[in-house]
Amino acid sequence: MIEVENLTRVFRTYKKKPGFWGGVQGLFHREFEETRAADQISFSIKEGEFVGFLGPNGAGKTTTLKMLSGLIYPTSGRASVAGFDPSKRENEYRRLFAIVLGQKNQLWWDLPAIESFYLLRAIYGLEQKAYQATLDELVTLLGVGAKLNVMVRELSLGERMKMELIAALLHRPRVLFLDEPTIGLDVVSQKAVREFLRDYNRRYKTTILLTSHYMADITSLCERVIVIDRGKKIYDGNLDRITGAGAQQRIIKFKPREAALPLGWQPAHGTAKVCDDGEMLLHVPSEQVVTVCQQILGLGQVDDLTIQDVPLEDIITELFSRGVAAK
Repeated sequence: MIEVENLTRVFRTYKKKPGFWGGVQGLFHREFEETRAADQISFSIKEGEFVGFLGPNGAGKTTTLKMLSGLIYPTSGRASVAGFDPSKRENEYRRLFAIVLGQKNQLWWDLPAIESFYLLRAIYGLEQKAYQATLDELVTLLGVGAKLNVMVRELSLGERMKMELIAALLHRPRVLFLDEPTIGLDVVSQKAVREFLRDYNRRYKTTILLTSHYMADITSLCERVIVIDRGKKIYDGNLDRITGAGAQQRIIKFKPREAALPLGWQPAHGTAKVCDDGEMLLHVPSEQVVTVCQQILGLGQVDDLTIQDVPLEDIITELFSRGVAAK
């Protein structure tokens, strides 16, 4: 469904020197700086897959989605979505995909959402019967029937994002690009959006590429993840493989009572960190957890001993710092 081969995007920006004379000099001798927002990225996504697209801020995630949707042209490389070249911006391709940018609105701010939906029906040339059936289904699934005639600017952030999803899905796209769809939403709204996307993907086999900084979005929706950093792909594979790397370590938390912990105490295995509230945070190899717990209990006065898995956020951060070779 989606084939990307050595996709590259280079942005060229003017470097202005400070001060008045710097500006004058820039009129005659301009200096430019090149930034590779995407650097020879390659991957393939099958029809119906729900893939997470991860990376730190500035890694090139949004740039890649914009190239796949035809909003910007690649500097080099090739992309194909359902047999179409996104850079050609053919009308037939535009009817095939949708993109939702969490920090951009496609709905008219000073109009009710339903008015924007009417306009989108005309833009996509949807028959009234099919349009109404799709709209009714999406409104019911997202539970926003009472808000259709409310001005978009008066909707809550969660309600607005639900309306954005409806707008994106009115024409039943086969491919959906989601860039931070839950950004800024409260926990309840995030869960509602996740459940809707999971159900929609299962029901219609829509191919979805999702970027998010909320790991709950990724773990609950995606089996496969693509990780990029500084424009380069550093991992492409099963999410379980990443979490499996974290399974080699465990986090032990405990709070020693006063004078229970000798000065300079260290665990028999792993590393220790003292938190602001006096709690000890240990990173310990999984096979040494029992030994370290026995050592801790031997201290005597210890409260709230817990053993936890390493959070996915920490595993991903470690992946970035190590720059793991692309798989």
